[in-house]
Amino acid sequence: MAGKSLRVIGAAMVCGLVLAGCSLPRGAPMQGELLAGTDAADSPIQVIAVSRADVDRLRGWPAVGGELRHRWPTAGAAVVERRIRAGDRISLAIWDSQPDSLVAAAGQRVVPIQNMAVSGSGSIFVPYAGDVRIAGQTADEARATLQSALAGSVPDAQVQLSVEPGDANTIDIVTGVITPGRIQVSPTGTTILSALAQSGGIAPVLRNPVVRLNRAGHAYAVPARVLFSDPRKDIALIGGDRVLVEEDQRSIVVFGASGEQRTVFFDRERMAVLDALSQAGGLAETRADIEGVMVLREYPRSALRADGPEREAVVFTFDLSTADGLFAASNFGVMPGDVVLATESPLPLAAQIAGIFRNLRPGSF
Repeated sequence: MAGKSLRVIGAAMVCGLVLAGCSLPRGAPMQGELLAGTDAADSPIQVIAVSRADVDRLRGWPAVGGELRHRWPTAGAAVVERRIRAGDRISLAIWDSQPDSLVAAAGQRVVPIQNMAVSGSGSIFVPYAGDVRIAGQTADEARATLQSALAGSVPDAQVQLSVEPGDANTIDIVTGVITPGRIQVSPTGTTILSALAQSGGIAPVLRNPVVRLNRAGHAYAVPARVLFSDPRKDIALIGGDRVLVEEDQRSIVVFGASGEQRTVFFDRERMAVLDALSQAGGLAETRADIEGVMVLREYPRSALRADGPEREAVVFTFDLSTADGLFAASNFGVMPGDVVLATESPLPLAAQIAGIFRNLRPGSF
């Protein structure tokens, strides 16, 4: 009789400890614990139970945590002839058939002038024509300019011109390709895809690669998949461009009653809640509350508005026990910096309590 009474007293003590939130360790909060007090009018946290019907409306809310993406020059892949720039090396062959030619010696019909550097002002010096500015012109345009400049002293001159590109007419492929290095701009123009191909292509080990372009102090970026699929993104490069290919660094944190608790990097342009959970090993079968999956997100104060977030801290909740909740979670996109939380189910805690009851024996206290 005394043993039975002790077991009842012990069970009551265990219940008290559990109800007080003590003694039994858990890997994540329960949904009720996390949302306690958020229904108060002065709560700093906004809670939204997301249904399939809400997804389109929420998609229009401001984006957070994103990097510069899809800001890409729109010139397209139209052929753009290479332009002469300062530092290029010019070689000329000036033909003159006149017997008293000013430029050719007796018996000569052609005068070669080799390896002249285009000056910082964009000019080269040509005998009997002086300094002639040719920077910014194509090779054909420069040839015509030089013939016109010689017309006063060598009326019948014909000019041949070749260009060896200098540093200002090269492109640096910095990282993320098989063979990084410097390539010359082709006389008929070099597009971003042809430059990547000349560099051996994007390294296959990169996760969700992003192509970045640094041009004249401006930075651009586009996901490689978008670049490959949209011909309009295959822009012509210009001398001085720098191209970098890097892994997508956007990430979220998944923790709680999930298979793994870790940082998850975006492996595609858009990632939904179910995608994030899948990458973290899904939900822990014996612990997770499938009615209590949450996305925690912080908005800047400037993003608050009547048709958007009302508070800076927002908790989106998903009930994966229903078809509607599953569809919502498969279409709701997470954003960089989000925290995806799988809350703990109260049932495993009840099972622990029941196990303690079963293990109580006379004389345990």
